[in-house]
Amino acid sequence: MQRVRPESLTRRLVRDGAYVLPGLPIAVFSASLLLSLMGVSILTAPLWVGALVLPLALVTASEFAELSRRRLRRWGAVLAPVTYRSRRPGLGGRLGPVADPRRWLDLIFETLLALPVRLVTFLVAILWIVMGPAGITYFFWSRFIPGERGLIELLELIEPALVPADEIWQYVLDSAVFLILGVVFLVTLPAVMRGLAALDALLATSLLGAGGRGRLIPLEHPQAHPLERTLSRAARGRSEPRPEEEDASFSAAAWSWIGISFAAVVLLAVSWPLTVSIYGVHPALAMVLTLAHCLTLVLTLRFPWAGIGASVLVSAALMGATAESGVGIWPWPVTAMIIQSGVILVAALRRPWYCAASGWAASALLTAAAIVMAAPRLPAGAVSTGIVFASVSAGVVVLGSLTRQWLVDADRLEESERTSAQQSRRRRELEERNRIARELHDVVAHSMSVISVQAATAQYRLSSITPEAQQEFEEIARSSRQALGEMRMLLGTLRSDEEVPTGPTPGLAEIYSLVEATRASGTPIRVIGLDVVEASSAVGLAAYRMVQEGLSNALRHAPSATIEVSAEVLEHDASAPDGTRHLLIQVRNTAPPHPVSVPAPGAGLGLEGIRERVGAVGGTVETGETPDGGYYIRASFPL
Repeated sequence: MQRVRPESLTRRLVRDGAYVLPGLPIAVFSASLLLSLMGVSILTAPLWVGALVLPLALVTASEFAELSRRRLRRWGAVLAPVTYRSRRPGLGGRLGPVADPRRWLDLIFETLLALPVRLVTFLVAILWIVMGPAGITYFFWSRFIPGERGLIELLELIEPALVPADEIWQYVLDSAVFLILGVVFLVTLPAVMRGLAALDALLATSLLGAGGRGRLIPLEHPQAHPLERTLSRAARGRSEPRPEEEDASFSAAAWSWIGISFAAVVLLAVSWPLTVSIYGVHPALAMVLTLAHCLTLVLTLRFPWAGIGASVLVSAALMGATAESGVGIWPWPVTAMIIQSGVILVAALRRPWYCAASGWAASALLTAAAIVMAAPRLPAGAVSTGIVFASVSAGVVVLGSLTRQWLVDADRLEESERTSAQQSRRRRELEERNRIARELHDVVAHSMSVISVQAATAQYRLSSITPEAQQEFEEIARSSRQALGEMRMLLGTLRSDEEVPTGPTPGLAEIYSLVEATRASGTPIRVIGLDVVEASSAVGLAAYRMVQEGLSNALRHAPSATIEVSAEVLEHDASAPDGTRHLLIQVRNTAPPHPVSVPAPGAGLGLEGIRERVGAVGGTVETGETPDGGYYIRASFPL
């Protein structure tokens, strides 16, 4: 594998800056345009005009999302390819984007999520870019700030003794501090820009890739793995589906993250003021506890067991903070009850039933422990609140577990149907291959067998045969037996559904045997340069088949013409795209000495097959007529 040089620090900084800095203007423009379209759609909905504006807003959001994907790929990230629902003609086709969840996800990302993230990354990037040079040059520009004494102003003082020493030392100390800060900002600028770009790209890759899949791959290692190169090439294509694609890529992971995060924000906005006003908890403490409790929702989505454990601990702290309030709805405030039930629901949907059951059991034990510990001063209604929570959360466990089992069974059924369809397709392909093999056996193999038998028994059936004619018949019999052997191998491959068996393949060295067998027909053939050429097995096989096709064409279309087979190595071929060494092989025949009355049949499939073989190894093929009325086939193979 070729060693890839790491990207320079400057180029990486420029690339990260080119990704981060334009993000805010693009986000401002896209969010304003999309919000305007959504507003027009909502306002004109009673007039049915909004039904036409809404698909336009969704398609526009997908275009902005595609722009974000292209920026991500240019930066170096690899996204799973995205597909949308295909558009159909008519009014129903124009309203089709409304039913595409992929486009709604693009709309939410471009209007609600991209703008705040890119605003933060833009401001931090500008701060780091400005603070470095500003700190280093503070020694010079500080003189323009009122109350500061810069270097030029100090030098202009005629009598330095009149300047207080503490003022000079304070100025020197300030200059040194700003200088150190400037150096720190400049030194850490590449790392900060990389972190800001990775933060933006992480969110965009998770929400804009199909199924929430993607990977942040540094561009300085684009050849790290063949799979990454393949996925990167596939991701560069347009995200619009092919006409035969019916289903859009539904990103369940991305929708889950958005839904849970939105629910956590809403619960935080409701739970914090209620905890402060009803239970009398200090605002700062209430903010910390409710924020931590809401974050356990998001944590459970990624790490269910850790989320359940954290939610139980935060709930215990919240019970202790609200125990002295005397409110009857305790130990579970209504908002805390909803959050904890949400945590259990997410765990039930993410993991098997015992995970959510463990969370319910831990929460129930915590409720019982809180009631027992507060028994002397137990608020009225605390036991009822505990019973309500245990009942509701148990129902959530059952509902979530049944929903997850239904989704798993649906996935298994879909996988089973997909496997059955693949097996049916393989069975149809095998039947078609057997039909082709049967036709080849009945038509070609039978005729070749007849030719082989007639040529081998000619000396016994014809008493007046000459030795020269006998040798000719033996060559015909040998060639027909070789063709029959290759035909049997091909028939075995077609009739088998397993991998194609490997075996010795002809190469450049076998071209001499091919030429000698062709010379037996009486055709004069010259060979030039083949003994000094070395090439790989793939190139050798392609060259062998190319010469074989060239000789066959010359025998059929120009009988008795002189044939020349030549090979030449071109050092640093200027005509090649990469300028590397190339092997040039040519099969050329002169015009036939006698006009051909009946043209030989042919459909050009042989030359088309040669182009495919040579193209598979990176070569090119040229064909055409020669000035003397002959024909040539020229192939160039990279070495």
